[in-house]
Amino acid sequence: MKGLILAGGKGTRLRPLTLNTPKPIVPVANAPFLLYQLDLMLSAQIHEVILSLSYQPRKIEDLLKDGSDYGVSLRYAVEGTPLGTGGAFKNAEEHIDSTTVVFNGDVLTAVDLPAVIRRHRECGAVATLVLTPVDNPSAYGLVETAPDGTVRRFLEKPGPDEVTCNTINAGLYVLEPSVLRYMPKDEPYSFERGLFPTLLEKKERVVSVTLDKYWIDIGTPKKYLEVHHDILAGKFLSKRVPASAFDHAALPADASIDARSIVDVDVTIRSGVRIENSVIGKNCKIEEGAHIIDSVIWPGNTLDAGSRVEGAILGRGCYVGRSVSVRPGAVLGDKTVATDFSQL
Repeated sequence: MKGLILAGGKGTRLRPLTLNTPKPIVPVANAPFLLYQLDLMLSAQIHEVILSLSYQPRKIEDLLKDGSDYGVSLRYAVEGTPLGTGGAFKNAEEHIDSTTVVFNGDVLTAVDLPAVIRRHRECGAVATLVLTPVDNPSAYGLVETAPDGTVRRFLEKPGPDEVTCNTINAGLYVLEPSVLRYMPKDEPYSFERGLFPTLLEKKERVVSVTLDKYWIDIGTPKKYLEVHHDILAGKFLSKRVPASAFDHAALPADASIDARSIVDVDVTIRSGVRIENSVIGKNCKIEEGAHIIDSVIWPGNTLDAGSRVEGAILGRGCYVGRSVSVRPGAVLGDKTVATDFSQL
C-alpha cells in the first residue's frame, strides 16, 4: 500500500503567507504541516509516500529530502502545470501499483486511517471517500450515501430545498489502481467532478466513511489561526505538537507565558512581556512590555517595546515597531515593517 499527498496547490487563499512558503510546509505549531500528514500515513503502516508537487517544489524537496528523517520513503511527482486533484493522481501513475491512500494537502484530521482502509477492503471498493458532516450543507458540494455508506450521488452546492444530507468530501480517499483507466493523461482533471461521478456511471463500487473525529481545512488565514487555537486547547493531539520549549526559568521576573502557549527555545523575551494562547517561532525577539495574545508568530520576527499583537498571524522576518497595535484578523506577509505607533 502507498500514500499520495496532493501538495501542488499555490495556496492562494492563504496569501500572503504562501507567497514564499508553499502551503504544504507552512508551520503548524512550529512544525511543517506535511509532517502531520506523514504521521497519519505512518499510523496505517504506510511507508512509501508520493508527494505531488507543482508550486515551489524545490522548497518542499529540500526540506523533506528522501523522507528517511521522518520514517518514510518519499518520491516526488512534479507537474509542469497544475493538473487538478485527479490530474495529479494520474501524473503519478508510474508510481501507483497498489492500493493508494490519497490526502488533499491542506487537511488536518485525526481520522482512524486503519479503520478506513479496513472498510475499503471489506467492501471490495475501487474508491472509498472519507466524508465529514457540516452545519451549512448548501454552502458545499455534498455526497449523498445509502444507509450502508455506499455513495449514491454528488450534489454541487444545492439549494435549500435540494439538500438531502449534510456530508461533504473531506479530501481523503482510498483508491485502487484500476481507477486510472478512467482518467485522461496530461490534462487537468478533478476527482470530485470527473472521476467519482464517472465511477458511479460505470457501476463501480464507491463507498464512504463518515468522520466523527477532528477535521479542518487549513487553507485560509481564519482556518489556519483556528487550527492553532484548537491545538492549544487540546482539541487536536499529535506528537508533532511540542510542549513549550522555552525555559521559563530564564523569563524576567515580570514577564509571563501562559501554560497553553508554545514558544520556541530560541526566542528572546524582555521584561514586561505577556504571551497568551499563542505560538512563537524560533529566533524571535520580543522587547519590553510587548503583548502577544491569540496569535501565531513565524520565525525571525521582532516585536518592539510596547507593541501589541492580538488575534493575528505574522509571517517570517517581520518588524513590528514601538507601540504598534496589530489587531484581530490582521495577516502580515514575510518581512512586513509596521512603523512605530501605527495600527494595523
